[in-house]
Amino acid sequence: MKAAVIVFPGSNCDRDVAVALEASLGQAPLMVWHRDTQLPSVDLVVVPGGFSYGDYLRCGAMAAHSPIMREVKARADQGTPVLGICNGFQIITEAGLLPGVLMRNAQLKFICKDVHLKVETAASPFARNFAKGSVVRFPIAHAEGNYFAEKDILDRLEGEDRVAFRYADAAGNVTAEANPNGSARNIAGIYSENRRVLGLMPHPERLAEALLGGSDGKLMFDGLVEALS
Repeated sequence: MKAAVIVFPGSNCDRDVAVALEASLGQAPLMVWHRDTQLPSVDLVVVPGGFSYGDYLRCGAMAAHSPIMREVKARADQGTPVLGICNGFQIITEAGLLPGVLMRNAQLKFICKDVHLKVETAASPFARNFAKGSVVRFPIAHAEGNYFAEKDILDRLEGEDRVAFRYADAAGNVTAEANPNGSARNIAGIYSENRRVLGLMPHPERLAEALLGGSDGKLMFDGLVEALS
């Protein structure tokens, strides 16, 4: 299995993702610069977190028009799995790979802390190692993680079982108190129609080894390797 990490000016989690992927893959992923127009043959594309283009204009809006994103979109249309984390989630929604938008946090403040997530569906390569209804712990670090979509889109995501994770407490209760950013229906991540694209606001790569305080993120990357190899 081969993986690629897209690198933008302002990316700050590209190396974190690369380290986590290498630990699961046994080989380093390819690092692909945003100005490249060709994407090597890979089995997984990761659009990492950070502050692409300094988050000037609107988060992810400029990066969504980078030359490499045309190729990422084409590969996604062909069924290549794409994982967008934090700013990567913002980028792939701006690029039209997923519906909805990521807005300013309800508190209008940057938030950096660990959160608990309830796994809403395990029917995807990204959740291969998780059970539906289980709880995982990932960190968040964002100022614009407030997922919003019109009611009909939210209802469609629910009806098609495309809500991947919701913010919850440690016991898995989905409550307003467990929602760190005001996200609609406590949504922390969603899938595309074919479940091959995941947009996820929290950072699994930041808790992917015990020395970092937890390894729930490694379960995701290990599961991807198992599913895609």
